[in-house]
Amino acid sequence: MVNILDLIVKKRDGEDLSRAEIEGFIDLVVRGEIPGYQLGAFLMAVYLCGLNDEETLYLTEAIARSGRMIDLTNPDFPVVDKHSTGGVGDKVSLIVAPLVSACGVGVGLTAGRGLGHTGGTIDKLEAIEGFKTCLSEDEMRDALQKVGCFIASQSDDVAPADRVLYS
Repeated sequence: MVNILDLIVKKRDGEDLSRAEIEGFIDLVVRGEIPGYQLGAFLMAVYLCGLNDEETLYLTEAIARSGRMIDLTNPDFPVVDKHSTGGVGDKVSLIVAPLVSACGVGVGLTAGRGLGHTGGTIDKLEAIEGFKTCLSEDEMRDALQKVGCFIASQSDDVAPADRVLYS
């Protein structure tokens, strides 16, 4: 079993984390077994010392697999996601999704609600009368096929680790 204190020290000291350590970390995150102050310390160590390409891949895969996965594979075109790393303004998703889909690449985005002083992407989109953000998997696939992109609200069971880390 992974020990969060060992991971904090290892990353603080600039050492690389293994796939097993990163997967164990994400498992602890999803189970709610890391106190906020330790999670913050680990994330600060990552911020200060960085992740190498392999660690970034392992973390991305572990977050994606932390819950139920939705298969949006389309035989007609590739499908990608643009993921936010935080910030204020919701400037990127609303522009990138239609721009990339206009180039023949499907874009499936999930977005969250506001954290703190600003509304999130979903809060803003729901201010548009009739705009639906809670989409079923079939509605997501249908939107990709018809218009090439969608922005849907996060669900509790898809990538729950992402929701914890983002907040």
